[in-house]
Amino acid sequence: MVVLAIDLGTTTGWALRSKDGQIAHGFASFKPQRFEGGGMRYLRFKRWLTEIKALATDIHAVYFEEVRRHAGVDAAHVYGGLMATLTTWCEHHNIAYQGVPVGTIKKHATGKGNAGKGEVIAAMRMLGHPVTDDNEADALALLHWAIDTQEV
Repeated sequence: MVVLAIDLGTTTGWALRSKDGQIAHGFASFKPQRFEGGGMRYLRFKRWLTEIKALATDIHAVYFEEVRRHAGVDAAHVYGGLMATLTTWCEHHNIAYQGVPVGTIKKHATGKGNAGKGEVIAAMRMLGHPVTDDNEADALALLHWAIDTQEV
């Protein structure tokens, strides 16, 4: 089963387990470009999802980090727009999706539900993933949670 895990945000972390069990991961920026309208971020995100799906041949399940508290109003609005775009895209492509609370992901990765960014990065490096970004590490931690707990 092909599984995509996403840490939604202006810098979106992602991790993908392919059909052959290989894991690819990285991060993509959806920061608005100069002279872009407010909706362009979401159109670029949707295009990126479609490109990932084409590269993976298919996606059977999507897991995303479910954030309940944001640092500010702008972050909350961006997260909500990305989540709406993601869930709409999944519905359109008939792909199962599920939000997973941040504390659940961190506890599975580090043993602590309130682990810091550095601890999650270190945990993913211990699993052999050369991560450089906390968003990428969060997506990898989410993917490992899904693999270990969701029979995917």
